[in-house]
Amino acid sequence: MMIPANPATIDRYPASLRIMHWLRAVLILGLLWAGWHMTGMDDLAPDKFDLYYPWHKTFGVLAFLVVLTQLGVRWRTPRLPEPPQSLATYEQALSKLVHRATYVLLILVPLMGYSMSSTFTMSDGIPFFGTHLPELLPKNDKWFIVFQWLHKTLAYTLLGLVALHVAGALKHRFFDPDPRSDVLRRMF
Repeated sequence: MMIPANPATIDRYPASLRIMHWLRAVLILGLLWAGWHMTGMDDLAPDKFDLYYPWHKTFGVLAFLVVLTQLGVRWRTPRLPEPPQSLATYEQALSKLVHRATYVLLILVPLMGYSMSSTFTMSDGIPFFGTHLPELLPKNDKWFIVFQWLHKTLAYTLLGLVALHVAGALKHRFFDPDPRSDVLRRMF
């Protein structure tokens, strides 16, 4: 049984934000998989440095640009869906915390990847669909180690937040007794 929504409320995100959300989701999951896979490859495997690393960097920059665009659109959109009032107060607070932390990491993880690549003395730059982005940081392998650790740690933290985000959306869709708690429909 569907309980009608208040006509004064917005039930779905604008199409532009929905598209960017799913594009970003595919990019991030692909980047997390590729990062995990390529770092486990043998250094002598030709695909590791000829295929995986360049494309990981390219799509990392693309994901960063999608996130910045998405944040700009969100900021300029006057009305967005509010959290369902049927959610418990702690669920609303947790949702806000997870979303904000996710956005912070969606910015920090690629910045740490850029910094890692920029400071590594053996790096051949940051490719981006046929061009190379400037490396703004000086080569310094000691800083590379710090950025590498941050990139990896923050990426795994992002993966945990993504899992929490997906689990929350599925919980509200399939296990909450009140159908108004289904937040997943707002992104389709």
